[in-house]
Amino acid sequence: MYTETAVFDLLLPGDSRSLKQKRAYVRPIIAMLRKFEVSVAEVGMHDLHGRALIGVAAVAAEPSHAREVVDTCEHQVAGRPEVELLSVRRRLYGDDD
Repeated sequence: MYTETAVFDLLLPGDSRSLKQKRAYVRPIIAMLRKFEVSVAEVGMHDLHGRALIGVAAVAAEPSHAREVVDTCEHQVAGRPEVELLSVRRRLYGDDD
């Protein structure tokens, strides 16, 4: 069993000056990522209005499949015109970890 994780650091538009406006950007991204059957949540920068950290985890029998699923998630987030993907931290966990 293999688990691939990724944390997406997002820059939100300048008009997200409240937590309510921030949620209006983050919730659709989380909903879109769930369609890929991954675990996903906002995992950091909760108090910063213009930034968000979204974590994704995929579990698969083969490392290549877990990597492929997270690659798809990364491409989907990077393609969102309303946010800027600043960085991605990824890690693959195997049976020995």
